[in-house]
Amino acid sequence: MQHRSTPPRVGFFVTCIVDAMRPNIGFASLKLLEAAGCDVEVPQAQTCCGQPAFNSGDDATTRDLARQVIEVFEGYDYVVAPSGSCASMIRSHYGELFADDPAWAERQRALSAKTWEILSFLRDVMDYHPQGASYDGVATYHDSCSGLRDLGVHDQPRALLGDVAGLRMVPLQGNDECCGFGGTFCVKYPSVSNAIVEDKAAKIEATGADTLLGGDMGCLMNMAGKLSRRGSDVKVYHTVEVLAGMADGPAICKPEKMR
Repeated sequence: MQHRSTPPRVGFFVTCIVDAMRPNIGFASLKLLEAAGCDVEVPQAQTCCGQPAFNSGDDATTRDLARQVIEVFEGYDYVVAPSGSCASMIRSHYGELFADDPAWAERQRALSAKTWEILSFLRDVMDYHPQGASYDGVATYHDSCSGLRDLGVHDQPRALLGDVAGLRMVPLQGNDECCGFGGTFCVKYPSVSNAIVEDKAAKIEATGADTLLGGDMGCLMNMAGKLSRRGSDVKVYHTVEVLAGMADGPAICKPEKMR
């Protein structure tokens, strides 16, 4: 845990998919970061981290987006994102873009070093323990590829969820296996992607859990969509929604309730 005399200034990186598809994850993240003692700002000039372009081999566009991210966020003590995928892009892959540009490489290294995925930030940096969180259900957990392999996010969400009253966790076979989303992968190889997520959905249902949790909206949306098409009643939420007590609305890919 970092001991500071003043609250750390956190620049919150919303991510494209949270902004466009699930703003509740962003609001839940802000609630948790503030509860953990952070001074949080959401820079309006932020855009994409550049990962789709990077994965497609468009390094020039990726560098332009990366420079903007660096300029917008380098003044903060930390950069925090509710996505292992986007956090990994900034922390682990930006260095590949500026190997021949020493000035930008220095700024990139400084930003990458202070970029965190939110669940690991709450646990490893802020030593945060949810207070008063509750969820009446049985949940299983999917570990997204980037967060797990690039950033080592595994124990942290489980430790945080251990403080949630009423929640019982059950293991998921293949929890560390890809869900088939993979960003542009699911667009380039739809049949392979569908086969992977079909297998994942069957394993989720086999747990007997009524809820699926995870830390990356792309993966959660992919699995929630497949579960919905299979007629499953399993609810899907981002972990921060449960930790913040904001999982009382429609789950991911579930219709809004009629008033």
